[in-house]
Amino acid sequence: MHRRFATALTAPALAFAAVLATAGTADAVPADKPAVLASWTQTSASSYNQWAAARANQSAWAAYQFDWSTDYCSSSPDNPFGFPFQMSCARHDFGYRNYKAAGTFSANKARLDSAFYEDLKRVCANYSGGTRTACNSTAWTYYQAVKAFG
Repeated sequence: MHRRFATALTAPALAFAAVLATAGTADAVPADKPAVLASWTQTSASSYNQWAAARANQSAWAAYQFDWSTDYCSSSPDNPFGFPFQMSCARHDFGYRNYKAAGTFSANKARLDSAFYEDLKRVCANYSGGTRTACNSTAWTYYQAVKAFG
């Protein structure tokens, strides 16, 4: 009977110890944050779509402490000539802000700028003829601006 009592005490004690052990890590950022950030800042459409889904459900990613803030296309128009570049700019801001916070911005800037350009070109792919040409020219100008000044 003494052995059973000791076992009964051990299970709750272990559970309590587990609660105490995790209580201090409730605010800890998950270890895979760099991998998640990298997966959301690639040049592919699937990377953009994953980021957009996460952005729409930011609370699910709260533990990662990502910076979702954006000024969209900064001092440039968000939708130049009616081309909806706003979300491409928001993802670009996301990459810049989070890689700067991680201290790895310079190693990732070229890819972030390339991803931005690919996002803009995907917007332009929704147009045809001269409108697509105008959109692609505007996308090229935006890309060159962030490449040089971003």
